[in-house]
Amino acid sequence: MAKKPLNIGLVGYGFMGRTHTNGYKRVADFFPELNYTPVLKAVCGRSEEKTKAFAEQWGYESYETDWEKLIARDDIDAIDVCTPNDTHSPISIAAAKAGKMILCEKPISRTTAEGEEMVDAVEKAGVPNTVWYNYRRLPAVSLAKQIIDSGKLGTIYHYRANFLQDWTINADLPQGGEGLWRLDAAAAGSGVTGDLLAHCIDTALWLNGGISDVSAMTETFVKERMHQLTGKMEKVSIDDACAFMCHFANGSLGLFESTRYARGHKALYTLEINGADASLRWDLHDLNRLEMYDHSDDGPQRGWKSIHVTDGDHPYMSHWWVPGLSIGYEHSFVHQVADFLKSLEEGKPCEPTFKSALETAKVCDAVLESGKTRQWINV
Repeated sequence: MAKKPLNIGLVGYGFMGRTHTNGYKRVADFFPELNYTPVLKAVCGRSEEKTKAFAEQWGYESYETDWEKLIARDDIDAIDVCTPNDTHSPISIAAAKAGKMILCEKPISRTTAEGEEMVDAVEKAGVPNTVWYNYRRLPAVSLAKQIIDSGKLGTIYHYRANFLQDWTINADLPQGGEGLWRLDAAAAGSGVTGDLLAHCIDTALWLNGGISDVSAMTETFVKERMHQLTGKMEKVSIDDACAFMCHFANGSLGLFESTRYARGHKALYTLEINGADASLRWDLHDLNRLEMYDHSDDGPQRGWKSIHVTDGDHPYMSHWWVPGLSIGYEHSFVHQVADFLKSLEEGKPCEPTFKSALETAKVCDAVLESGKTRQWINV
């Protein structure tokens, strides 16, 4: 049976543009059963020189320097938004009005209000949509979801997660502009809360259900930085570090921490969930491994065990190598592309949709408000 082409229009040629494009290029090789095949139709970016070079390197048929022109093209089926957070909303809303499918980088938006407008736009247009919370698609995390949903853990008491980096420990590092827009609140919306904790929150909501309220503390360690676009010293409004406690709707307690000031950590993302009968924990640095403690094990043999998530009956792994051989970070994006294409075939939503991702935005907003007011905030 002939494959159905899905013409991709990518907006943004940075880090996430590469990860998404790699997903599009590899999905047909490893998920041949899918009826849709991504076609790299066009990439869009502000710099014509860089956009053209990206198109040539990655195999896009054409390029644009105006995202509105990209959306207006009749030969584009889906718009992939890989731009700074302040442009997620206008690009997505325009794409929805044009009847395009939308795949948007996380977080969905800078604020809940922006996200609500995006949800309203895609629901009115009835277009397929998803947000790239890729860590859901790592096999070990997906296996954790299966185990939790089976009830194996029993009553859940605790959920904890952290995401630690150290790349901004430099008072001379400027803010704003290409490459450093994450340090500019106008472009990013927030700092580690929207950038790193959003990942932790999305995974937590997926694994453990909704969050009821939060109590947070945030800190900006460097108060002023030179802005690359103005050349002037300007106030830094993002959060360099954030930690918060929360109550989940299921009665369990949550503890989250994120910072870009943890010297020695480049991308340490860990999570742990504790139930009455069993516990699970996972570490991005050893992403193919899920650790589990099962209290029902025989007493003398009871203890933490390590599950190497590479067997064919583990999530996604039947599409890759033989048991024992690992996959990596980039494969989570291949999996999300595969899930999106499958959702089109089945006529079902590809989670997280814009509506689902809005729940993470609501938690982020509550966390930031709590950090300012030093009070418990309902989500």
